[in-house]
Amino acid sequence: MGQTLAALAPAHGHEVVGIVDQRADAARIEDFTPPRADVAIEFTHPDAAFDNVAACLRQGLPVVCGSTGWLPRFEEARALVAATNGALFYASNFSVGVNLFFHFNEYIAAKMSQLGDGAYDVEVREIHHIHKADAPSGTALTAAEGILANFPSKTSWRDGPAQNASELAVLSERRGEVVGTHEVRYRSAHDTLELRHEAHSRQGFADGALRAAAWLPGRQGVFGMKELLGL
Repeated sequence: MGQTLAALAPAHGHEVVGIVDQRADAARIEDFTPPRADVAIEFTHPDAAFDNVAACLRQGLPVVCGSTGWLPRFEEARALVAATNGALFYASNFSVGVNLFFHFNEYIAAKMSQLGDGAYDVEVREIHHIHKADAPSGTALTAAEGILANFPSKTSWRDGPAQNASELAVLSERRGEVVGTHEVRYRSAHDTLELRHEAHSRQGFADGALRAAAWLPGRQGVFGMKELLGL
């Protein structure tokens, strides 16, 4: 993603003033303070993401973060945004298509819940390339959260097959160089309904992240794709 962002940034009218590798020279983040840089885009690794976000916020640099797998520390990041009057834009997936997928996922879950308990069961499936560090994907978990908020018979999600009717199964597969496929599947005794998004390249993710990077400076708070897209 970092390489894709650097390659596409000039076409969006942006200048890349520095690239920091989280394993080699993460301390160099401190070199990029305003006004040398207007915004940071963080796509690294679950183990490095929070520290990178925190370093940016502490030096007054708005940060767009697309790393997943670090969300147990998200409330710490939110508190740091408030303490520094900073700005954080987080998305588990920056694709415009995926965020429409999230939007319709919540709508369908709410409609399905009106049919009554037991009419349909639901599960989330995701497939990614074998190099992806976290599973389930952040996108799958966002989809799961959207279902749990709108489908009351599901009260929690499980990494793997559900063990009882109140659990939402989130199933992950790592295969080849698959960019990213996500499915929400509703089944009844009579039919199956699927909502599916398949990414063909990483450029869609990079395009959304660059849109967020142009939008974020000058704002204060925690934001996501709903705010950017007006969903």
